[in-house]
Amino acid sequence: MLFGAAAFQYLNAACELGLLELLHEHGPLPAEEIRARLGLAERAADILLLGCTTLGLTVKDGTRYRRAELIDALDRDGAWQKIKDTVAFEQHIVYPGQADFTESLRTNTNAGLRRIPGTHPDLYHRFSAHPSLEAVFYRYMRSWSELANAHLVDALDLSRAEQLLDCGGGDAVNAVLLARAHPQLHVTVLEIPASAPLTEARIAEAALGDRVTVAPCDMFSEDFPAGMDVVLFAHQLVIWTPEENTALLRKARTALRPGGRVVIFNSMSHDYGDGPLVAALDSVYFAALPAEGGMIYPWRLHEKCLREAGFGAIRRIPVPGWTPHGIIVATKEP
Repeated sequence: MLFGAAAFQYLNAACELGLLELLHEHGPLPAEEIRARLGLAERAADILLLGCTTLGLTVKDGTRYRRAELIDALDRDGAWQKIKDTVAFEQHIVYPGQADFTESLRTNTNAGLRRIPGTHPDLYHRFSAHPSLEAVFYRYMRSWSELANAHLVDALDLSRAEQLLDCGGGDAVNAVLLARAHPQLHVTVLEIPASAPLTEARIAEAALGDRVTVAPCDMFSEDFPAGMDVVLFAHQLVIWTPEENTALLRKARTALRPGGRVVIFNSMSHDYGDGPLVAALDSVYFAALPAEGGMIYPWRLHEKCLREAGFGAIRRIPVPGWTPHGIIVATKEP
């Protein structure tokens, strides 16, 4: 913990400098060839290789360095690029704001947002003035979702659903996945107007414009489209306060047909308050940056908000894997 930030900087440097891709492409290489190919001075390369080898990102065999088996395994599983997207998000968005974590706790506000220039009180509305950061954020959100969202297909029976509302659906990563898995399904992605063009571009890229559409909308100030069979909140209810979440869930209930379901899909912490570790670490970001509220809430708090919003038949679906994702499904009862 004491030197965790320094350890992360080695991981970020290995990603940004392309060290691990270099070793994957060319195999084991001596230090002098690594520094020549990366354009680094001898001292700089020595520092990089010392850190990456000590931390287990690279392995030294004699005079040559190779990529660690852990990285190779992640690459074979298709997860390494997702890890890299997460590293970029941490480096360029999370780490600057985390410098104000203590101040955020003292004031119970997202004090770290001051690191991102702008006047809007939440991070997402500021991205339109910072397209490079916006791109980093949405690449990360897509990758973080893809690490677990296959479970949405496996766990949710959408065979009878025709209309699904994806609230704050970002670049439509979940909407596209669900539409491809269920040919009868029409998905409406609710997204803030500033981000809607990015969502539309992703939908066009997926060639699903006939069944996935975007509804530019401020979730808190505008009504949700009505007549929905399912309303999905993916990675949304970790951003806001419990009171705001309850208000959003009430709007979802109004948008649903009788018997319709609301689905919460995001990271969850244990009800007992003792983990998981990734949920605790991720809560630093939610405390310091996105909005004046939010954390990786325990399952029980989401369930409390659902009951207060008038939902019943609440069901938990834990998601396996190292990411602390979970799914909660509840029904609009008469």
